[in-house]
Amino acid sequence: MRYTGAKWRINRREQATVLGSSEKWKRRMSMPGQFPVLAKRPSDYAIQFREKQKVKRMYGMTEAQFLRFYNLALKSGGNTSTRLLQLLELRVDNVIYRLGFAATRAMARQLVTHGHITLNGKKHNIPSTILKPGDEIVLKDSIMTKVNEILAQNKNYNPPAWVERLDKGGKVVAEPTRDEMDSSIKERLIIELYSR
Repeated sequence: MRYTGAKWRINRREQATVLGSSEKWKRRMSMPGQFPVLAKRPSDYAIQFREKQKVKRMYGMTEAQFLRFYNLALKSGGNTSTRLLQLLELRVDNVIYRLGFAATRAMARQLVTHGHITLNGKKHNIPSTILKPGDEIVLKDSIMTKVNEILAQNKNYNPPAWVERLDKGGKVVAEPTRDEMDSSIKERLIIELYSR
């Protein structure tokens, strides 16, 4: 079941802007709840678990979906932690978010599930599809007015180098390198948690 509750509660729990894009939750940085537990020194497992929860919520995934991506990264060979992040970044909904066509990943996910995009010329509505270099996304004309409003609000936003923004869509140019991905994520902790 996907989480649809209060965003600030999750942001306060993870001590990071995980859901949404507003930083207003930082006005009250304490843990959520009426009687928040006073912070004790967390165990190694607790640190690893919190990092996994943060990333899972950041990309809007359930536990089963996240585990599937971990297993794909494990089978692909090479550096498992970097590959996991690459697979997460190459999801259709995340690529739309990175191109700047949506204010949040949840909004990008909704664009996909409501059938507002075509992938390589075919209608597509599965947000978890992993794209490859050369794949092209085109947004339908019916949604372009809303997308243009979002682009106008974020004039200073430049997409990362691994994606290219086109007239009514975008293209994956290459797989992202670790430098081009979120530096706040400590992916090594997630791999350690799953390999226990």
